[in-house]
Amino acid sequence: QVQLVESGGGLVQAGGSLRLSCAASGSIFSINAMGWYRQAPGKQRELVAAITSGGSTNYADSVKGRFTISRDNAKNTVYLQMNSLKPEDTAVYYCNGENVLYYGPGYSRRGDYWGQGTQVTVSS
Repeated sequence: QVQLVESGGGLVQAGGSLRLSCAASGSIFSINAMGWYRQAPGKQRELVAAITSGGSTNYADSVKGRFTISRDNAKNTVYLQMNSLKPEDTAVYYCNGENVLYYGPGYSRRGDYWGQGTQVTVSS
């Protein structure tokens, strides 16, 4: 079984910073890509940033230059450093693990997994 657990959300004033972390646990061989998505009230979930196991990154235009995604492959952990936060960044942030290869007694499987979400609120 694979679990993703986020931490680091909270309330911050506009212009401030937060750092989100997401740790994947379980009998994991590898994770292809890890990413952060967000969903604001009344809106669809959207990609914020993603990073492959090789370190290639992808960002939403709205966060380029302000957010930085990184990962520690040995720890199966992904981070999102968020600077110059704006009220429009307010949302529930979800961690995603794509194409997670994991194993159990006599088997190995692949799957995509999500964390439970962490609230980020930016006040004006």
